[in-house]
Amino acid sequence: MAVAPLAALHRKLFDETDGSKFSRLKDRLLKNHAANERQAVLAILIAYAREGQLLHWRAFLMSDIVQLAEADEHTAFFAWALEQPEMTYRAIDCMLKSIGKAAYAPLVALAAADTSPLNVRAKAIKSLAVFSRQPFDAGLPYDPGHWKAEQLRLADVLAWQRDGNPDGAGHAAPITHAALDDPRTPLEKAAARLENKLAARRKKEQEQEQEQDLAQPSNWLAIASADDMAGIAQRWTLPEHYRRFLACHSPLRVFIDSPQYFQGLSLYGAAELAKAQHGYAWNPVSGATIAGWPEQYLVIADAGADPYCLDLGDVTDGDAPVYHAEHGMGAWRFERHADGFIDFLNEIATAA
Repeated sequence: MAVAPLAALHRKLFDETDGSKFSRLKDRLLKNHAANERQAVLAILIAYAREGQLLHWRAFLMSDIVQLAEADEHTAFFAWALEQPEMTYRAIDCMLKSIGKAAYAPLVALAAADTSPLNVRAKAIKSLAVFSRQPFDAGLPYDPGHWKAEQLRLADVLAWQRDGNPDGAGHAAPITHAALDDPRTPLEKAAARLENKLAARRKKEQEQEQEQDLAQPSNWLAIASADDMAGIAQRWTLPEHYRRFLACHSPLRVFIDSPQYFQGLSLYGAAELAKAQHGYAWNPVSGATIAGWPEQYLVIADAGADPYCLDLGDVTDGDAPVYHAEHGMGAWRFERHADGFIDFLNEIATAA
């Protein structure tokens, strides 16, 4: 198939009134011309962002523009886009890529402006955190659109500005146990097998430019905090294999996206184990136990709200069987799923 000349695609883009057709034209423009005619393609996209007739696409094009633009390019356009309400959110990263630290002052002002939408203020803080390697986003969702007003660490941002906007150290990767690199026991080998799968997933995400956000890392096995383990010990007496797994290889937001589990499987870590019992063993609002729930069952994972439970009343040689039930059936009907936690962990590692 012949490649359409750049000028022809330019005209078609500006004439097109159908959003779906516009999307296909834009993709052809990028695929066929961005590599060898980057500046010309950028000029077309920027011109459309300023005056194109499909208003929603004018904002959406900012994502493609920031990918193509290099440092110190099109600064005036990005400054203009930052002032356009429909483009502000996407223009934030454009400003940082274009002028770097010179963008700090306007972005801090944007974050401090209580007249700006919450998602825009949050995006400014998130992007400043990533660029400066400061911990303004520690523990918060990767998507700042999910932040709440009380999570905006504006005081920290303003203090950082008064200190001269120093670079931070960034977020350290979670601390993992040495046994993941040199597994010897059956438990360690199962955990290492799962970690290898999770590490491959993290690498793939990085290659796809969806870098792991270490402000709130996901899909890691890490050493649990002493406080979390102490809290667990006050509530439950765990089988030794599972207790050691949580202490040494505690899942950090581990989600196994596999057809083997309905809607994927969430494997809980030490920090979330107590909360994971909400709606199963007890009511999180009243604190009362829920009738019909076997008191010896501890929810350690769920697949689309279908719980996987460790039977704390049936411990043998440091392990216990895992039971599974479907929710929404009127009453819990548990079936034995695995003879022990190590078997369950090996199953998860195979599915990951």
